[in-house]
Amino acid sequence: MQDTPTILVNTPITLALAIVALWLGYHINQRIHFLHKYSIPPAVSGGLPISVVVALVELGSGWEIRFDLHLRDLLLIAFFSTIGLSAKLRQMLEGGRLLAIMLGLAVVFLVFQNLTGTLLAMLTGQSPLYGLIGGSISLAGGHGTAITWGQMFEEHFGLENASAMGMTFATAGLITGGLIGGPVGGYLIRRHGLTSEERDPELPHVDVGKKVTYLIELNSLLTAVLLITLCFALGAAVYDWLSGFGLRLPAFLTAMFLGIVITNTLELSKVEVDHRPIQLVGDMSLQLFLGMSLISLPLLSLQGALGLISLVMLAQALVITVFTVWVVFPLLGRTYDAACISSGFIGMGLGATPVGIANMNALTSRFGPSPKAYLVIPLLGAFFIDIANATLVQILLGFGLFSA
Repeated sequence: MQDTPTILVNTPITLALAIVALWLGYHINQRIHFLHKYSIPPAVSGGLPISVVVALVELGSGWEIRFDLHLRDLLLIAFFSTIGLSAKLRQMLEGGRLLAIMLGLAVVFLVFQNLTGTLLAMLTGQSPLYGLIGGSISLAGGHGTAITWGQMFEEHFGLENASAMGMTFATAGLITGGLIGGPVGGYLIRRHGLTSEERDPELPHVDVGKKVTYLIELNSLLTAVLLITLCFALGAAVYDWLSGFGLRLPAFLTAMFLGIVITNTLELSKVEVDHRPIQLVGDMSLQLFLGMSLISLPLLSLQGALGLISLVMLAQALVITVFTVWVVFPLLGRTYDAACISSGFIGMGLGATPVGIANMNALTSRFGPSPKAYLVIPLLGAFFIDIANATLVQILLGFGLFSA
């Protein structure tokens, strides 16, 4: 039996396709009013068609197409470095209260997510363990958590194809979270007449017809690049230091923390920094990261269980939407920041933290900035929710229903 031939798409081509996906997404959103109105991220509307084409090529040729995503991971660190560099102490203190509320709500939601998956698994005659796979393990946990728990379920419980099923649900969650997070957030903003209280730093520009030319001073841009590079270097050092104690945080989280320390130290030292180039670098990094993520979605993993996946994702989408609109948004204060956090929570709860960021970016680019949302969702998704998820799954496995 021959191995499936694998084609590795190198970094330059991956980057070029990501840019094409973003351009395609912007054009599609401009021409389809529904997508623009409900704040579907351009990376989703443009990246999904390209990932579909890639899946069709794989299906017709028998090849396995994989993308080199090393640059994508660096872009994520660059983006979160800019988030840290834009975080002021006042915003952090105010965001701390929202983060505490969201942590409690996230734990409650994980319970509902697993109950939904378990009930559907039992109704369709499947093992309740598949309910956990179609619950928080794959959705809130993402691909890494799905394959880790899936392998454990296969080895210790004899659950067939648990890893493959987990990867399939994680992929479906990424798509679903990107499709409904923006519309729900936009609905909350319009329904309650919300507006951003933050002033968006605008880069000087010149309008020429339909084109916009930004005026960026070179020294300010170099300063932005230097600060982001420091976040990379110092964040990596902190990451290695913490790893020596057995504490492993996501690399982008340590870079963001260093950005927070650097920007507030400079502010206390009365050193002025132009944050507009930092914002521009952050926007570009995020968009390219999302474009590369969407074009590389393994859509072929969805075939073979489309009916079950559709049923579970429909139910999970309904649960998280109701929970967000009727619980999360009111408890956060029904503010503009609450609406943006709600949108990010849906993306994170069904897919991953970057999907939540994409949803919030689609909203803030249209309705105005929300610095608190960009602090709460990354911290919740990158650290706290993983601990809560792993703890909850361990507790549930202790029940006779799952161990039988």
